[in-house]
Amino acid sequence: MRSWPSPEIPVLPVQGPPVALHDTATGTLVTTRPEGAARMYVCGITPYDATHLGHAATYLGFDLLNRAWRNAGHEVRYVQNVTDVDDPLLERATKVKVDWVELAERETELFRQDMTALRVLAPDHYIGAVESIPLVVSLIERLQEVGAIYRVEDDLYMSVTADPAFGAESRLDRDTMLRLFPERGGDPDRPGKKDPLDCVVWRGERPGEPSWPSPFGPGRPGWHVECTAIALEYLGAAFDVQGGGSDLIFPHHEMCAGHAQVAEPGTAFAKVYAHAGMVGYDGEKMSKSRGNLVFVSALRNSDVDPMAIRLALLRHHYRADWEWTDAELWDAVDTIADWRRALALGAGAPAAPVVTEVLTALASDLDAPRAIAAVDAWVRATLGTDGLAENSDPDAAVTMLALLDAALGLSL
Repeated sequence: MRSWPSPEIPVLPVQGPPVALHDTATGTLVTTRPEGAARMYVCGITPYDATHLGHAATYLGFDLLNRAWRNAGHEVRYVQNVTDVDDPLLERATKVKVDWVELAERETELFRQDMTALRVLAPDHYIGAVESIPLVVSLIERLQEVGAIYRVEDDLYMSVTADPAFGAESRLDRDTMLRLFPERGGDPDRPGKKDPLDCVVWRGERPGEPSWPSPFGPGRPGWHVECTAIALEYLGAAFDVQGGGSDLIFPHHEMCAGHAQVAEPGTAFAKVYAHAGMVGYDGEKMSKSRGNLVFVSALRNSDVDPMAIRLALLRHHYRADWEWTDAELWDAVDTIADWRRALALGAGAPAAPVVTEVLTALASDLDAPRAIAAVDAWVRATLGTDGLAENSDPDAAVTMLALLDAALGLSL
């Protein structure tokens, strides 16, 4: 599947520190130590609707990680999927009377445009569920060989008990898992399952639904096994970071880890599991079912500067849950204008300490609010609010423009 064009990233005069992230599986801050290229998998969209600000906040959060690694001197190998066949997509296509393939292609293209406008670095491999079916079939066959797969009517399930480490990624107790599982696509009450938490890996053909041939009969992949197969193929086991929204901690990332760890015994799926917070609007998490979505494309089409959208999102720590307001956007528009005025002066307050502070902040669990505060302080000093230092830096604007772009993805 085609990705989107990545912007050029300036090379900074100094190297950033090692990057530490909060690891969901341990609840601690873990310093990433890539061996060779830093390897990251971030779960992508199910393209049945346009990119909303909750999506954008997640992908901007992991874009900061991509940039922080690069500024620390690492190459990055980044993989993202597109679940271009799944129940929500098929249901939406039926409801609006549009071919599901056409709907998936249209919304995926809109997502590409949104990511391009927000200057998110593109994945090296952007893989759709449909094109990954041979990888999924191969992975299911490996799981069958170790006795982890069983059949319920025309569907195949994986036994969660096959993974001795099941539950280690989410650290949830069984009662909580049983409560969340049906809310997030699971079917704990289906007769014939060995365990209510077992998840489908191959969904047998249903009337009116797309299907593909396989050794197990016609059907299509389950959601969790799709991401697992793609990650193992393009990154290998024990890659550096598995990322996504916090709503994916369970069951999605737990199940992905289980599939991989049964297929690759003794090897963790990922070294760190990092999760972005949820963005709300009108008092609830943004979601299609609640009808409270704010779309990136709608803001762009109303002539809002994409850099203001990006700044408004980056003012919140990537792990925080928070609520979007129009006031935040307009404040970001004003802030961008102030920053551009300061940069237009050429000379300014010394930039070197700001470079150090910004790179240090982002290396400490991607602390964008702290980094932005450092830039704000430089702008105030340069514009005179705090008094421009006597030893003004004649090259401050050049340095700051490169820093904003390389570290925060803001092209001003």
